[in-house]
Amino acid sequence: MPKTKRAPKLTHFDDTGNAVMVDVSSKEPNFRVAVAKGSVNMQPATLSLIHECKMKKGDVLAVAQLAGIMAAKRTPELIPLCHNVSLSSVSVDLSCDKKASAVQITATCKLNGQTGVEMEALTAVSAAALTVYDMCKSIDRSMHVTNIRLTKKSGGKSGDFTQK
Repeated sequence: MPKTKRAPKLTHFDDTGNAVMVDVSSKEPNFRVAVAKGSVNMQPATLSLIHECKMKKGDVLAVAQLAGIMAAKRTPELIPLCHNVSLSSVSVDLSCDKKASAVQITATCKLNGQTGVEMEALTAVSAAALTVYDMCKSIDRSMHVTNIRLTKKSGGKSGDFTQK
């Protein structure tokens, strides 16, 4: 009879099934980077207003960029069991993609620490996308936040990871 693969043990649960924060105290600090991406798809007219800074609420891309940076710094307050890390750098870049009729968002988080920054990068993209949505929802109810994902991770025990 073939052996069945066992599911990997989830790190945020102890042997009795209780939720726990992963103990990273024995890990050596090292340089870690995480990059996440996502987009907000919308009508072409909405994208034009954003690009031309003609939205009534102000500069959508600038406000969303700040929201993303602030969110990365507040990730442990939003995600249960997420470590409070000392971020070295957070960048959030937003661009208008006419071909896709979308605002494309990329967040990069860096630190020298004992645990990764994937959640911070994903949270930054999520908050930036939600800010774009919030600032434009009065004129475009058809917008949708899509394809938020980790695209790159380096450092740590699990090694490097890259996807499109």
